[in-house]
Amino acid sequence: MPWQSVPVDDLIGTQNPQARLTDPASAVAALERAAPGLTRLRRTAPAGIHWAQAEESLGTALPSDYKLLAETYPSLVFDDFLCVGFPPPGRERAWAEDPDDLEVLAESCEDAETAAALYPFPAPGGLLPWATSYQGDYFLWATHGSGPDEWTVTVASRNGGWWHYTAGAVQFVADLISGLLKPWGLPPVGPTVQAVAAN
Repeated sequence: MPWQSVPVDDLIGTQNPQARLTDPASAVAALERAAPGLTRLRRTAPAGIHWAQAEESLGTALPSDYKLLAETYPSLVFDDFLCVGFPPPGRERAWAEDPDDLEVLAESCEDAETAAALYPFPAPGGLLPWATSYQGDYFLWATHGSGPDEWTVTVASRNGGWWHYTAGAVQFVADLISGLLKPWGLPPVGPTVQAVAAN
């Protein structure tokens, strides 16, 4: 079967924000408001991630909000549940070329009971992981649109439910914590946050 993009309306449920935050700094600020303890983890200088290497190895540019968060903060875990990791400076290629998440995602896509077929990246419009949970949930970019800053979020919960949020990754985390979106198939996620060592 050929690769296909995933139309939003064909997923099992879609939630829309009141307004999509298109400015990366506004999205990070929203996350800092939702999780006030986050600011104590702020780096004193940008991480210095070599994005060109990471993106070349990955085969795509990445969204600006995610890159700003990665430059501003270390890898993070929210409420001992949602893990948002970033490329470790100096190991960008290894981070981008790690196939584990995509292999698990490919199996999940095959098993998904959705009206439209789901495919992992690099399929056109394919799904690309940007976060996981300690309980086996995946948080994915739906890589459609004219560029990464138009990508939206797809959630693959461990119980087999799939749903979509039509905003960027950083806004998704902020809205999940603040309760502006319903955590379908997920536990509530509180504002506690801690830094974790990059893999």
